[in-house]
Amino acid sequence: MASVLSAVETLSQLVSINSVNSFYRDGPGEACVAEFVLSFFRERGIESTTQPVLPGRTNVIARLPGKDSSRRVLLEAHMDTVSVEGMSIPPFVPTIEDGKLFGRGACDTKGGLAAMMHAVADLKQSGQKPPCEVWMCAVVDEEFSFLGVQKLCDGLRADAALVAEPTEMRAAIASKGVLRWRIVANGIAAHSSKAHLGVNAIHHMARLVLALERYHESLVATVHPMLGSPSANVGIIQGGVQVNFVPDRCFIKIDRRMLPGESVESVLLAYQSIVDQIQQAEPKARFDMEQPMLIDPAMATDPNASVATCAQRTLSQLGQEAHFCGVPFGSDASKLSRQGIPSVIIGPGSIDRAHAAVEYVELDQVELAFEFYRRFLLNFE
Repeated sequence: MASVLSAVETLSQLVSINSVNSFYRDGPGEACVAEFVLSFFRERGIESTTQPVLPGRTNVIARLPGKDSSRRVLLEAHMDTVSVEGMSIPPFVPTIEDGKLFGRGACDTKGGLAAMMHAVADLKQSGQKPPCEVWMCAVVDEEFSFLGVQKLCDGLRADAALVAEPTEMRAAIASKGVLRWRIVANGIAAHSSKAHLGVNAIHHMARLVLALERYHESLVATVHPMLGSPSANVGIIQGGVQVNFVPDRCFIKIDRRMLPGESVESVLLAYQSIVDQIQQAEPKARFDMEQPMLIDPAMATDPNASVATCAQRTLSQLGQEAHFCGVPFGSDASKLSRQGIPSVIIGPGSIDRAHAAVEYVELDQVELAFEFYRRFLLNFE
């Protein structure tokens, strides 16, 4: 129980540190959390280093020797959080009430980070040597562009990875991918008093958006057993200069969530086909499909992979639901998976609380996470 109570104390300290991603307005970044994590491990005699990613933003890697130094298991969690705009509770004043700890990052994903830190520390303190070498990796920039895990993957070798994200302590072996890009409608500017001399880019974009709405509704016909259907959202539309101009330019940004097996090429080809249909129906319409701003293919871990079966066995030992699941959100796990490291996403809290106006994590799940990570490291052969 002492380690569990310590994990809660560490979680409180982590939440009290503002680590809003510095790509967001007024975000200081992860420097203070990284310093805290580094000190945590060094004070306990655990070898730890930093890995520069961006100026003032570093990953922290702690290493615990195992019986077989040729094999390695990763515990990975991100240190950054999203913005605190719109929160209705004090974001950096950790408060415990009704068995929950409130504050920005409590759920996503400092609860998992604290549990992982103490799982490694507990093994070190107890003198129990895990079967494999353990790396505890606390990384930057998960909430914006995944630069932390990308740097971690440089030359990285490992046999398995557990990635802390709020899954309510269910073992997720599949996650949707995400593709984001812009489509631009080009028109001809004119004075609004002689609108017929121009080509209204907003009008053409409106027709495309309606066609995309119909296409997005059709995506429900495809179903993955763990992830459901692919989905898409036109999240931004912008065009025009002022009200008395015929707008010569309008763009939209699309967020498309992909299933395992879907390729970026096939997804973009489907959208290009819709664009072509609009252009054929409207001879003056001109659209440009720009290169994607973000590509993160879906993840699907073999249920028979050692990391998956060990996670399942460990959950069963703890009397928990051991069926695999999928999650609709992206995470660092997909990048580790593409590096050839079989990965499972598992951590305390619900994704419904992540990024929310009232963010919290259940402390009994933090306790469960601590014990799960600790046992997993001892179980993984």
